[in-house]
Amino acid sequence: MDIEVYTGGIAQTNAYLLKTDQGHWLIDAPEGAQEFLADADAKLDGLILTHGHFDHLWDAGPIIEQEGCTSYGHKDDDKLFANPNLMSSFGINADLHPVSITNYLDQGDSLILGPYHFDILHLPGHCPGSIGLYEKAQGVLFGGDVIFAGGGIGRYDLPGGDFDVLIQSIKDRVMPLPEDTVIFPGHGPATTIKDEKSANPFLNK
Repeated sequence: MDIEVYTGGIAQTNAYLLKTDQGHWLIDAPEGAQEFLADADAKLDGLILTHGHFDHLWDAGPIIEQEGCTSYGHKDDDKLFANPNLMSSFGINADLHPVSITNYLDQGDSLILGPYHFDILHLPGHCPGSIGLYEKAQGVLFGGDVIFAGGGIGRYDLPGGDFDVLIQSIKDRVMPLPEDTVIFPGHGPATTIKDEKSANPFLNK
């Protein structure tokens, strides 16, 4: 799997450019992602948003408009997609563009991106519309801000967050995946199911 990682914005948010012979897809769009795509000379076929927090969709509106690409997200984050500046009450001084979602994804859905077949996991708790993209054959999960390397989990103190719901999402839908599954998170380096099973203190609560 040919993946190019871009990290940018005030929260050092990861975006993942999936490149195939059949097209290019971007997972999340932090600040600077539009310039990153230009530098990578990548024409997008689709943009997938793992959730509606401002740092993951900072450049989403302009990218969708420029690329004319399909956009994907979960309906439970519609309010954040439509008005990303709702997060301005948390000290975010930005005038972000609304994001138009053309295809909604939910638990149990499949998403075909070139040669890859992703199963969609709905993972609320950090954000109501948080999703993960799991590719079984490749052993890869793009997990957004649900679980992080080194024993971390996503914040649950923002609007729509819920600690108990987040932990249940992780235990019910992430941890049952094969232990060698590589998790590409919304922030920080990659990790594996095995490493988080053994080292993540939140999973023992």
